[in-house]
Amino acid sequence: MTRVAIVGATGYAGAELVRILSGHPEVKLAVLTSRQFAGVRFDQVYPALAGMVDLVCEKYSVDHICDHADVVFMALPHQLPMTYVPDFIKREKKVIDLSADFRFNDAAVYESAYQTHTAKELLTSAVYGLSEIYAEQIEKATLIGNPGCYPTSVLLPLIPLIKQGLLDPATLVADSKSGVSGAGRSLAAASHFCGVNESFKAYKVAVHRHNPEMDAVLSREAQKAVSITFVPHLVPMTRGMLTTIYGTPTADLEAQDIIACYSAAYSQRPFIRLCPQDRLPDTLHVRGTNFCDIGFKLDERNNRLIIISAIDNLVKGAAGQAVQNMNIMLGFDETTGLLNVPFPM
Repeated sequence: MTRVAIVGATGYAGAELVRILSGHPEVKLAVLTSRQFAGVRFDQVYPALAGMVDLVCEKYSVDHICDHADVVFMALPHQLPMTYVPDFIKREKKVIDLSADFRFNDAAVYESAYQTHTAKELLTSAVYGLSEIYAEQIEKATLIGNPGCYPTSVLLPLIPLIKQGLLDPATLVADSKSGVSGAGRSLAAASHFCGVNESFKAYKVAVHRHNPEMDAVLSREAQKAVSITFVPHLVPMTRGMLTTIYGTPTADLEAQDIIACYSAAYSQRPFIRLCPQDRLPDTLHVRGTNFCDIGFKLDERNNRLIIISAIDNLVKGAAGQAVQNMNIMLGFDETTGLLNVPFPM
């Protein structure tokens, strides 16, 4: 039985990790850390897990974690993991970081969007944890940089088409809508109830720090520089993410060409669901799951392909993908612990 520690277990992504891993048949939750709730039982912080998780949250201690865990999930804000992760790597622990600290192989790109990186020596060996695209690298990895939620919803629909040269990378525009949980648990005026209820707004237009992450991965897959226009929006719901992508085809395409491209890329990937032509993705249908639903329409009048994806930002966009990466790293079936049945309504 693999022992697991979650550092930052009482944040939204951390709590989602606890929820998923508490039902995982191959792991044992061994250590949960929380600066704010040290000494408090986890089910007192999140009563929904009463009778499921009775662990007491602890203060962070690298020695204690290394003594009691084989795999460490870092569910902390950006900049903190880079100070902690080197200690775990030195002690030969497997680490999955949900922050942005190890998503970039190029420190300069990271620093342009975030802050100075203090563990640059680990960036070249860290693997970007987009499970469906980089599974072979993830299998051999010790350190995973788990993708952001917006990039997951953009990259999974785009990469197969970009790799086959079916879309002109210079024409890409992504319009994404996220539930409020994407902002994390920390208090902020912009995410207060009165600030989001009956509100629908764009924010950080063309300057969101997930933009460089998407550009870096798309450039790698296209084998040339790609810069996508990205506009995120905040919608008044707790969880869920819907992304609409617009791009110009490089040649005359029919719907069957797009279906064939996605089938070739994802037919063996259990968490990618291609929607039929008469139904488009809906966040309701992926709520609480690790699925990414993808649909599309060809706008022949304007020679434009419109792609839509839906994920749960806390699951496929964070904790679920992190567990999927752990499964791949440890040689488990990648669906282990993640096949909860979606709510039908």
